[in-house]
Amino acid sequence: MSEFSIRPVGASDREWVARFISERWGAEFIVAHHQVYHCKDLPGFVAVQQQDRVGLLTYEITGDGCEIVSLDSTRPGMGIGTGLLAAVKVEALKAGCGRLWLVTTNDNMNALRFYQKRGFVLVKVNRNAIEFARTLKSIPLIGAEGIPLRDEIELEMILDGIAG
Repeated sequence: MSEFSIRPVGASDREWVARFISERWGAEFIVAHHQVYHCKDLPGFVAVQQQDRVGLLTYEITGDGCEIVSLDSTRPGMGIGTGLLAAVKVEALKAGCGRLWLVTTNDNMNALRFYQKRGFVLVKVNRNAIEFARTLKSIPLIGAEGIPLRDEIELEMILDGIAG
């Protein structure tokens, strides 16, 4: 039962992506580093288990960087997030990207732990960046585990041309 497959987001997934992001992120869009992302319009990968979509990763390639915009799994601990990361890493390498990067919030200890265990390093803290995002969508003042939600943390992985 733990087996799943990963495939690119297709045209038939777009409405599901919009609903999924809205359910998981509180709106049909994501705000990061003062930019608004409509994930239903981005390339991505879907994890599927027995006909059910159980994970999603969306990304954007700009210049020599591939930014992970969203990564979600409805079944943590099964390797879905790791599988989605592997898929986007291969895509980034094919596109000639030199880095894979993302932004998360200062309260998201699960994400910070997940990404660092998979080779990402912290490269920048954007202090009080969440204030801008709050002008566009409802974001609580207090985040996970009672931590004040205020900063964005950028993590990156330098790609060395070896996928996997």
